[in-house]
Amino acid sequence: MGLASDSPAFPFSTAKLSAASPRFCNPISRRIFSDVAGDLTVSVDGQSFLLHKFPLVSKSGRIRRMIAESKDPDLSKLELVNVPGGALAFDLAAKFCYGSNFEINTVNVAHLRCIAEYLEMTEEYQEENLIIRTETYLNEIVVKNLDKSLEVLCACDGLDPTVEEIGLVDMCVDAIALNASKEQLVSGLAHLECDVGSGKLRMHCQDWWVEDLSALRIDYYQRVIVAMRRTGVRPESIGISIVHYAQTALKGIERRHVWDSGPLVGDDQRVIVETLIDLLATEKITSVTLSFLFGMLRMAIEADVSLDYRIEVEKRIGLQLEMASLDDLLIPARQTSDSMFDVDTVHRILVNFLQRIEEDDSGNLSPCGYESDDGLKSPSHSSVLKVGRLMDGYLAEIAPDPYLKLQNFMALIELLPDYARIVDDGLYRAIDIYLKAHPSLTDSECKKLCKLIDCQKLSQDASSHAAQNDRLPIQTVVRVLYFEQLRLKSTVSSSSSHLQYTPSGGDCAGSLSQRMFGGGGSGVPSSCVSPQRDNYASLRRENRELKLEIARMRVRLTELEREQGVMRQGMRDGRSGEHGRALLASISRGFGRIAMIGAQERSKTKTKKKSSHSQNWSSDGGGKISSRRRHKPPSVSYAAS
Repeated sequence: MGLASDSPAFPFSTAKLSAASPRFCNPISRRIFSDVAGDLTVSVDGQSFLLHKFPLVSKSGRIRRMIAESKDPDLSKLELVNVPGGALAFDLAAKFCYGSNFEINTVNVAHLRCIAEYLEMTEEYQEENLIIRTETYLNEIVVKNLDKSLEVLCACDGLDPTVEEIGLVDMCVDAIALNASKEQLVSGLAHLECDVGSGKLRMHCQDWWVEDLSALRIDYYQRVIVAMRRTGVRPESIGISIVHYAQTALKGIERRHVWDSGPLVGDDQRVIVETLIDLLATEKITSVTLSFLFGMLRMAIEADVSLDYRIEVEKRIGLQLEMASLDDLLIPARQTSDSMFDVDTVHRILVNFLQRIEEDDSGNLSPCGYESDDGLKSPSHSSVLKVGRLMDGYLAEIAPDPYLKLQNFMALIELLPDYARIVDDGLYRAIDIYLKAHPSLTDSECKKLCKLIDCQKLSQDASSHAAQNDRLPIQTVVRVLYFEQLRLKSTVSSSSSHLQYTPSGGDCAGSLSQRMFGGGGSGVPSSCVSPQRDNYASLRRENRELKLEIARMRVRLTELEREQGVMRQGMRDGRSGEHGRALLASISRGFGRIAMIGAQERSKTKTKKKSSHSQNWSSDGGGKISSRRRHKPPSVSYAAS
């Protein structure tokens, strides 16, 4: 780049300068050197500048020393290496040496300060040299304004290591944090006034600088957030800023399906995810939403960050798992896994949740060490019930996955305590779906899985379906019928107690027990007890028949267990299929009687046929399940075949 004889070799701004920005112009030096040919060629990053030695050595200590140390008295070429800001920054410094017209602003002040440090343009060589001029601009204009501090900090990118050595980054970081804290105090933690010059609308004080912070590179952003915490900026404001930064910097990392095949996440995005997780680790729980935490967890899995960072997010999620939705838990597995969903991550989250519950429950103990009376009504117990329902839905969603291992499926079921489920209908539904999607399970595996169902917690609809479900082991079906028989016995006992006591008193109440059990009297039924007596007699007769049926089934079950080895071989070639079908048919008939008796007791009129189930369970001859699902798993149906 040559120097013309009538003008400097550097373009300069002719725009009108603001009063706050210094302007440099020395017409005398321009006029002198415009008539003198250049005698020094300076090379910077492959670009050559034809200049004059005198204006450079008069203000730059580095160039003066390089020329003085040169063995060539007629040195005409000079090469500068590792120049901060490159040729652009050197061009600005040369303009200053020549006295060309330009201004210092937030865009170029970082470059000017770094190149001035590199060229050693101090007061030792000339008064009001470039270093002191840039420092004056920074101290009087930049650090007093949050917007200008942000602009200068953004401009520091690419000026390492000089920008760190001179402390410019720390200056801007501290200025941003201090000004943000002052804004919140001045606004009374309410609203900021509208900035007429920039056209920004009135908004909450934690919002207006969020977008500007998102323009910073991740290491600068981290230092700003740390400084904001130190100066007392509200955690809510910091949380909003972290969320916005993640949405801006990681918008390329989208939720991908496990069958997608795309390029892996780059190292830069991995560093961003890890840094944001570090920042979240010290934030209050309420500063970010649960959905954002799940989003960060998905990004961490996609970016393949180390397990320590993922565990940190999982701990935060576990502290408020009861607020999660089923969609949040459906985390796709990585491409390297055969499974569709990341079950291990959900397992760790559930462990963290239960640890939190255990800590909360320890606070409910009385001074003597006993649990308080309202433990079952405590918020922690309510949270466990919510998570229990959530996990039942999650189990039903992942059950159709053909690659889901039995031990992983059972581990999730066994992790929750017994009191997490009031009824086991949801668990039964999930296990039935898993049995259908995994027909290759052995008999022992099926028995082990079905033992996790508490038959006493099954509703009548679920019990009715289980009695006709040919996928369940025979032992499970018998347990279902046994507990249903106990339930019926309890119902009959309750009915008997009700019949023996009527609040109206009188002869009707006094003679009821005698007449029902064959006592004396005329034998003519009273009008107030005759319908109840007939109904009760029918119930007792049905109960006796049911007991006989259960006894016969127990005998047949014992025979089947004794011949287990023969039966297992027989099921392969079809020889023993008749035993299983006959037993299930007998069980179904017995359960039909249970259902009819239960319906008869509820209606208090006459025995009704077992009604079809129209809410969560729909049974047909093949034991099919018809249930509503929020999500349709790929290629797997819930209905029995």
